[in-house]
Amino acid sequence: MSIHPTAVVDPGAVIGAGVTVGPFAFVDRDTRIGDGCVIGPHSVILRYTSLGPNCRVHSCAVLGDLPQDLAFKDEASYVNIGANCVFREGVTIHRGTKPGTATVVGDQCFLMANSHLAHNVRLGNGVIIANGALLAGYVEVGDRAFISGNAVIHQFVRIGRLAMLSGCSGIGKDVPPFCTTVGVCRNRIAGLNVVGLRRAGISPEARQALRAAIKVLYRSGLNVSQALDRLAKEFPQPAVQEICAFIQASKRGICTMKGDAEEEAD
Repeated sequence: MSIHPTAVVDPGAVIGAGVTVGPFAFVDRDTRIGDGCVIGPHSVILRYTSLGPNCRVHSCAVLGDLPQDLAFKDEASYVNIGANCVFREGVTIHRGTKPGTATVVGDQCFLMANSHLAHNVRLGNGVIIANGALLAGYVEVGDRAFISGNAVIHQFVRIGRLAMLSGCSGIGKDVPPFCTTVGVCRNRIAGLNVVGLRRAGISPEARQALRAAIKVLYRSGLNVSQALDRLAKEFPQPAVQEICAFIQASKRGICTMKGDAEEEAD
């Protein structure tokens, strides 16, 4: 363990083996810092925050501050962070707003500078959030989704697995798995996240089925319920059924498709 002389580490913090705490950092009581973590200069780890092993917190990040919610009663709530995560300069993550609840970050997530997770956000594994993106309360993000710079996401919105949000997207409805959104535009998708699907090892046959399913969902003239019925009958592929299950669970509705967007060639 290496703690800089100017850092402040409360005796009530649990610090793992091989942890480094940089100059002027602050680690509060009732925190857990996993083995091999690096806490950078001027960063702040506040009460009820836990970090899994091998996380890196860069300068001036603040993890575990109070939620920005007038209903918050200053009762115990949490920030739970998995292993091998990176939080760049100025990242802010807030605790859950109701007693006993948590903001949760999965393993191998990468949050770039000045991005923000509000209370009760839940990130899956391998999520990347670029500079300046803002996630409001209770947002849920599926595994390996990519949220580009300065995107803003309304409370309670769900972002599906392997979705990609373009820069400056404004999202107030759920984004289905595997889709991309339109930049500088509100609640619009452009089509499939083809690059992300390839990188994730999704087979050409599954990608073809997903393209056909997106056409049924957005280009067939059917309403959502009718489209889901058709997809359930005609597309048994697991990836398509994942989209169906995601949409059936939606409470806010899903994003529409940009009218002049053309499907990407695969």
